[in-house]
Amino acid sequence: MSVAEGLGVRPPCAELRLSLVLGERALYVNGDLRTARRWFDAAYLQAQACGDPPALARAALGLGGIWVREHRTAAESEMVRARQRHALSLIDPGSTLAQRLRVRMCGEADYHRGAHDEILRLLEQARGAGDAELLAEALSLAHHCLLGPEHGQLRKELAAELIGQAAVTRRRGDLLMGLMWRTADLYLAADPHAERCLEELRGLLDEQPHLAVGYVAAAMRVMLAIRAGRFEEAERLAGECYELGVTAGDVDATGWYGGQLGAVRWYQGRVAELLPAMADLASSPTLSPIDNSYLAGLALAAAVSGDRRQAAGHLARLRGRDLGALPSSSTWLLSMYCVVETAHLLGDAETAARAYTLLSPYAHLPMVASLGVACFGSTHHSLGMAALTQGDLDLAVRHLRAAVHDNLALSHWPAATLSRCRLGQALALRDGPASEAARAEQAAAAREARELGMVLPAAGRAGGAGGPCRLRRHGRHWQVELGGRVALVDHSVGMGHLATLVGNPGREIPAADLAAGACRPAGQGDSAQPMLDDLARDTYRQRLAELQEEIDELESMHDLERAAAVRLEREWLISELAAATGIGGRARPFADGDERARIAVGKAIRRALARIEAVDAVIGEELRACVQTGVRCSYRPR
Repeated sequence: MSVAEGLGVRPPCAELRLSLVLGERALYVNGDLRTARRWFDAAYLQAQACGDPPALARAALGLGGIWVREHRTAAESEMVRARQRHALSLIDPGSTLAQRLRVRMCGEADYHRGAHDEILRLLEQARGAGDAELLAEALSLAHHCLLGPEHGQLRKELAAELIGQAAVTRRRGDLLMGLMWRTADLYLAADPHAERCLEELRGLLDEQPHLAVGYVAAAMRVMLAIRAGRFEEAERLAGECYELGVTAGDVDATGWYGGQLGAVRWYQGRVAELLPAMADLASSPTLSPIDNSYLAGLALAAAVSGDRRQAAGHLARLRGRDLGALPSSSTWLLSMYCVVETAHLLGDAETAARAYTLLSPYAHLPMVASLGVACFGSTHHSLGMAALTQGDLDLAVRHLRAAVHDNLALSHWPAATLSRCRLGQALALRDGPASEAARAEQAAAAREARELGMVLPAAGRAGGAGGPCRLRRHGRHWQVELGGRVALVDHSVGMGHLATLVGNPGREIPAADLAAGACRPAGQGDSAQPMLDDLARDTYRQRLAELQEEIDELESMHDLERAAAVRLEREWLISELAAATGIGGRARPFADGDERARIAVGKAIRRALARIEAVDAVIGEELRACVQTGVRCSYRPR
């Protein structure tokens, strides 16, 4: 008996066997990547101490994990690669263990350079080797290296083969990985049966958890909540998904959370809020070496915020000498989505044209990020936006019509609403703003956006909603359209004043005329001097009747606060009418009516602007900058 055994201390080799068993259980059964790394690291050091090359190779293989590029920082990645090379040099090169190590190392190398030729070659060798575990691992790694949009059919074949191979390996992890890959493939292909596969996967996970695969299934659930337009739920689920990813030890936890939050904020019209976080993510050493989506998202967020210089700089960095040189990956379509939207906001027709060429073969696909982390709708939408940026309006309309159809088929309500909005804009540009089709699409988009809590993005101008505004009344509501954005707000006296100003851009209108509902031509004398003629008196009286109707309606709706505000305006108008008429109803000059009008009209317009701003901050801010109140009021679009 050794001294160590006499003292009750396990010898290093006994510890080694335990570390390997616990590491392999954590990795292949529980999907606990963090715990598996800890045990395999301990096993590697113990195998070195014991001089056990096969155990050293098992530990080095386990350190690779189940995904490719689980170790992202340069220091960690090179340490694992060095350990794998060292272990491979010590074992029989013809052994199954050596083949498994070569498959792992080849998959890592191919993924790093955005390729797949070597891993497919080794997969063919694995098929003839007769070892079930070797083939299962080769199938999964090859699938991971083929996540670009051009390999959909091949991925489906590999996933099906892996599911079948799981019956031979009898490793539950192989079955879960096969089903997970198949589910991701169906979502990437817009297959209507994807949710059935997800439910099958979730059923198995409910029976016995697998942290790594469960994390992917949770991410898909976030994507579906975003598609349904349930933004608050999606944000809550994204936080829970992040916590699950951290628990599993998945290095993509932070990046995936950023992508999910970015999708929510994009449809909420708040993506500019994420600029600091996106800047950190874009430079994170834990990002996949072929993932350009965060740099692309940073360019788009900068463009939306109005920072054209930063947006153009990030876009140039992405584009390089040729946008086509971006490596194909699971985030390539998302990167191109952001590139197209940024190019549109910057008016970069050259980049839009190149993106159109690159995206054209994938018009039938949805723009899904990674393994179902987030979805930005049909690729037809980006093709339509690229055509719109180039000025090809017929082509833009065709693609955007197809995008609306495909997004509805995806049950992606926010993407369908956005595509409908862009379709309305394209139709208005092609057929004129009075086009019935354009107005119908824009009105439908505005209604859907309001129901979903979306803010539709501006068209063709970074960071704002410039250009002339349009106001249209629909019953008790006003539809405010500005720079491609649409807001729907309740009727009020101030909204009526705004409608008069917007309908007379650049023209100064006395506040007294706005209050009376009469619009005098600019340049008539000061409002303290003109006399009240018969037409003016009739106008005042008609306005009084309208105000009384509005008061009655508001009181019937129990909206006493707004009724009181309208009553104040009516009382002011009565006093003006009384002050302007003498004995027998004869007209006489105004006294200090202009000052009263200035105060009443100014307050009403400011309340209306606040209501607009509450619905759409961009429109509200732009109107505040363009509307001037005072004794004379005006709207001067920039």
